[in-house]
Amino acid sequence: MEKQTLSNHAKSDPPFHFVLVPIALLNVLYTLYHVVREFSLGTVWSFVFAFGFVVAVGRIRAYATKSQDRVIRLEERIRLSQVLPEPLRARIGELTTEQLVGLRFAPDSELAGLAKRALEEKLSRKAIKESIKEWRPDYARI
Repeated sequence: MEKQTLSNHAKSDPPFHFVLVPIALLNVLYTLYHVVREFSLGTVWSFVFAFGFVVAVGRIRAYATKSQDRVIRLEERIRLSQVLPEPLRARIGELTTEQLVGLRFAPDSELAGLAKRALEEKLSRKAIKESIKEWRPDYARI
């Protein structure tokens, strides 16, 4: 497996991104074409159904990533409670989910400094990831 870094950590799921999403979008375009060319209750209903399918595909992805973020939030709060020194440990609850998601790639040796910066400077997920020197890979992402 290739070593994970900031530049290659984004993950795509080929069956989802390159099969399901294109099929859903092409289906909307196809049914819209038929609505314009052969307007009827049936073609309009086909378009509504195709549009609903696109919405469902989007929600499927959103629900999966939201669930993943909740698990990451829990894992990182546990890790932070074990790694951070006491003054920072009391502030774990101030970190946003976005910040916790970014911190998951930081090794324990960089975690306290990055957590402190995230709190003080209100760092974004992206800024946290860009600040990591030694990437801690996460190969189990959705």
